[in-house]
Amino acid sequence: MSTNAHQERLLTVIYGPHLSEKAHNASARNQVVFKVRTDATKKDVKQAVEMLFEVKVDGVTVANYDGKVKRHGATRGRRVAWKKAYVRLAEGSQIDFLGGE
Repeated sequence: MSTNAHQERLLTVIYGPHLSEKAHNASARNQVVFKVRTDATKKDVKQAVEMLFEVKVDGVTVANYDGKVKRHGATRGRRVAWKKAYVRLAEGSQIDFLGGE
């Protein structure tokens, strides 16, 4: 894969921040939680965060979630499976999503 194609793929790895109570508690440990592509690797997530937010990443942990089976009457369906990444930032690095000073 060429360098340009790789950088374009990295732009699509992160869907956005995952906001929850658990994610808020992780911010006390200098971690940020993102919803990412299901085919993204830890290395992809690390490179994407460092490129997009210009911070240093110490480590990445990922969690896969299967979609729940749901019913509406006799019809059965399944929600989409997704992946969440816990990104531990280096000491002194910080990502501010709100943009406040």
